[in-house]
Amino acid sequence: MTSRTRFAPLQRALCIMMLAVVPALSQAAWQTPALALKPVTEAESAALAQRVKEEMRHAWQGYKQYAWGHDALNPLSKKPRDWYEHSLLMTPVDALDTLVIMGLKDEADEARELIAAKLDFDQDMYVQNFEITIRLLGGLQSAYQLTGDQRLLDKAQDLAKRLMPVFDSPTGLPYTHVNLHTGKVRGNVSNPAETGTLVLEFGMLSRLTGNPVYFEKSKRALVETYRRASPLGLVGSAINVETGKWENTDAHIGGGIDSYYEYLYKCYRLFGDNECKAMWDHSIDGINKALADKRNGGLWYGHADMNTGRRIKTQYGALDAFMPALLALGGDLPRAKALQESGLRMWRLNGLEPEALDYAKMKVLSPGYALRPEIIESAYYLNHYTGNPRYRAMGREFFEDFVRYCRTDTGYAAVKDVRTKEKEDSEESFVFAETFKYYYLLFAPKEALDFNAVTFNTEAHPLRLPAPSAH
Repeated sequence: MTSRTRFAPLQRALCIMMLAVVPALSQAAWQTPALALKPVTEAESAALAQRVKEEMRHAWQGYKQYAWGHDALNPLSKKPRDWYEHSLLMTPVDALDTLVIMGLKDEADEARELIAAKLDFDQDMYVQNFEITIRLLGGLQSAYQLTGDQRLLDKAQDLAKRLMPVFDSPTGLPYTHVNLHTGKVRGNVSNPAETGTLVLEFGMLSRLTGNPVYFEKSKRALVETYRRASPLGLVGSAINVETGKWENTDAHIGGGIDSYYEYLYKCYRLFGDNECKAMWDHSIDGINKALADKRNGGLWYGHADMNTGRRIKTQYGALDAFMPALLALGGDLPRAKALQESGLRMWRLNGLEPEALDYAKMKVLSPGYALRPEIIESAYYLNHYTGNPRYRAMGREFFEDFVRYCRTDTGYAAVKDVRTKEKEDSEESFVFAETFKYYYLLFAPKEALDFNAVTFNTEAHPLRLPAPSAH
């Protein structure tokens, strides 16, 4: 099916009227005194890159010693954890491209051989399509592009074929779960992140294999999500994939929505898809008008009703902190820089960022810190685009706190409460895929990875278009 983007005249008129009643923030409103940061010299940056590399190796060795062959390590109890009945090697797949980029050859080779020998997707169990796509399908293809190991691409294609039944809904919006062996699906209530964050991984597989169906199905899911946006360009928090009806109209940029907006722009960046660019342009205009919020002398993005733009909550958190990176990628450096300053303030409240903060009251709403990478990702992007050493200085502060409060003798543990620093027995695979990678790339020379040649998926797996066929 050919996807379409159309604005009916009535929808255009509604959009103009509704945006007119949402106050826009002037750039002067974001200009606040910068928080003090100690500069980072080039020598210090190189030393920090080496420290990140050593900490990555430390965490990898803990996984290898206590959880080898399993999805993840519980770092406090020193016990392995699997997501489902059978391991899908989440940590090795998520970690592999980071190990390669850091030049940890022995560790990368052992991860690659484990994946080639033991990763088997023919399992009679239901898995969550979104997480499996961004972690495993993205990770396998990125590692294939970095290593040239055909076995990794073969496994990616096998996985994608098993995931494809999720797209067989009446709307083209994917179901949330699929059985890898039987192809049966379940989960008819989803969210924009899960319906709209698939096109990079499936689209890249189309480019690598020559089979267009992967791109077509995932692109349709993205378009069908966008088609149900309000005239403001906003989407809600829950949608029924069979009826296409919204079950929750809370609009924001946090978890459950975040990467939908990310993939609108990145679909354009990676594939040159102008339809995705048009959808992005409409969406980001509404986001900046309806969700952007000046409070306490800074720029934040809160919650609003998707249809009216009415403010619902003054909430921002660790997952929202990806937005400065996306704004920078889309060319809006003034907002990106202002929002990153708010992220730094959020971090400094307790020396680690919370999962959720009421930015009007500067009060922690959800106190956990899950080792998330988004605020470091944004520092990396801003460092790339501005060259301002302020962002490496931010990264150093984040990294030192990260090590101080999260390091264990086996790896890194999430924090249950940023106010007390009590640890939690959890080490998600994204700490290997994203957190360590973005710290390393922030401090390492630009030659470590050509930013302009790749597009990171939402799990920080760098993807690049293959060379044109000689045929």
